[in-house]
Amino acid sequence: MSTLPLLSSAHSSITFEDVFTIHSIDPEGKKYDRVSRLFARSHAFDMDLVLDFHTEVFPLVQGESVTLVLAKSLQKGLYEEDKPANWRVDGPVGLEEYFDYVCYGKVYRFDEGVGEKVTAFISFGGLLMTLSGSYRNMGTITVGTYTYLLMRKTLLT
Repeated sequence: MSTLPLLSSAHSSITFEDVFTIHSIDPEGKKYDRVSRLFARSHAFDMDLVLDFHTEVFPLVQGESVTLVLAKSLQKGLYEEDKPANWRVDGPVGLEEYFDYVCYGKVYRFDEGVGEKVTAFISFGGLLMTLSGSYRNMGTITVGTYTYLLMRKTLLT
């Protein structure tokens, strides 16, 4: 697994990024085989995450931390002005090379809560995600947009 510092400052396609610690996993609340729902809290932005995930593809346990990124595209975004439109290299060329779990979905609802708190609802082919917290941290997440979810396990020091 490659390590990568926070991406958002270098990548214009990143709409959200934070590290979350899983405080519980509910294997009984699932509707599909090999799917569980995790509940996590972020470190930098005090966000709450609820996410359905494929347990065989990306096994997780309570207490683990994950880096979660939402992105408009998988293009790295660095030096794009210097690359021709069909520029390629051998092997992975996008953000996905830094992550272990990648999904593609759509923001289908955005609820305003109390005060500054809002909740974004995203569906990844039936696997659902809610991200709740200050609207200031989710200003670029809008209803109707498609997004990539990228995750990797993170060791906190």
